[in-house]
Amino acid sequence: MSLLNDALRAAEERQNKPVVAGAYTGQPVAPDVASKTPVTILLMVALALISGAGAWWLLSGHSDEPVAVAAGDTVAPIPEAQEITETAAQQPVIVEQAPVETAAGTEVSMPDSASAVEVVLVAEFAPELSEPRNVEPVADQKEPKVIQTAETQPQPPVREQSTESRAQDASVKQQRETPEAVDLRTSLELARSLASGRNDEAERTLTELTTRQTAPRSREIFAREMLVLDRPGRALEWLPDSVTNEHANLRLLKARAQLALGDLNLAIATLQARVPPVAEQVEYRITLATLLQQAGAADESAGHWSELIAHDDSQGTWWLGLAIALETGGRNRSALQAYTQAVAMPGMSASLADYARQRISVLQAES
Repeated sequence: MSLLNDALRAAEERQNKPVVAGAYTGQPVAPDVASKTPVTILLMVALALISGAGAWWLLSGHSDEPVAVAAGDTVAPIPEAQEITETAAQQPVIVEQAPVETAAGTEVSMPDSASAVEVVLVAEFAPELSEPRNVEPVADQKEPKVIQTAETQPQPPVREQSTESRAQDASVKQQRETPEAVDLRTSLELARSLASGRNDEAERTLTELTTRQTAPRSREIFAREMLVLDRPGRALEWLPDSVTNEHANLRLLKARAQLALGDLNLAIATLQARVPPVAEQVEYRITLATLLQQAGAADESAGHWSELIAHDDSQGTWWLGLAIALETGGRNRSALQAYTQAVAMPGMSASLADYARQRISVLQAES
């Protein structure tokens, strides 16, 4: 190390000597390459010596294990100390500093002519700055696959229902419709046709329906309209016994048609065939009681009026009908009470009320 210090000191003293400028000739002065060659060699030897000493110090001071040299790396041979001493003694050292940027980014003062040699030394002893060896390139990452969820998956196309299928569904729906529902729907159609005067069309519709079922509601609509139009015979055509026996409304219409044709007894027989309860058929009972009164069956008529009053005793006309039936049957005292009750009921017409008062005066005079 003392030799290196002496060489560096001598180079510094030489650098500080004044330089005599030569005459300007207008031509560039070529550098004295031969004079700087020993300096370059000396610098290389010095750097190698320093590197070897540093490596020896690191190996001996911090680890007893030898340093493993990577495959392919080369280490510059360290010259013997004797050769360094002889070379330094034979040639004076002249060092001119020039800034050179190393791999670590620091600047080192070195002779201009030794720049190329310095770069080689730095490349040998400094870590490589190129790409690392034996490094496999990272595989390109692929785009993540899009998982198609149930919501984004295409739904199966909805198959349109064909005309034949719709017709079949309509047929099934019509078949599932009960006879009662068909009868009700047809009766409404008949009522609209009759109201607009299309009687023949309504009768054709009724004819077509009765080929499939009894259609009591549709028969009732048509027969009632015929009675309003004073066509009892045409009404009776749609009121056969096979149908009227099971339906009180049709029996009542049939009895009215028979009465309109002048057959009182036949009408009473039709009504008496099956007498419904008062709560179910009030009008049926009123008609039967009235016809029995006309036919002279006072007691039977009084019995039906009594049942009607038992159902609702607030009807003055019912009391009046009972009073007439009782008086006709010879039960004047009971008839007087019924007349008196009829006059006391609100809603009596003036003519009926006058008739009841007259009969009260007569019965009171006879008693």
